[in-house]
Amino acid sequence: MNRYRVKVIPRSSKNQVEETGPGELKVKLTAPPMEGAANAALIEALADHFKKRKSAVKILSGHASRHKWVEIA
Repeated sequence: MNRYRVKVIPRSSKNQVEETGPGELKVKLTAPPMEGAANAALIEALADHFKKRKSAVKILSGHASRHKWVEIA
């Protein structure tokens, strides 16, 4: 299992995952940060980027923050 520190930028023009350093990601999402839409979009974007199932991606902390810790099985 890998853990990543993720900075989320909601309401972007496109979905994009960028590795900014070892164990650090910057993720741009088109979804707004409302009612869990950005968190759901984050899980989907990371699953696509790492070619894993969505169930393999888990947000460990920072559910209501732009800075999150994410675990990918």
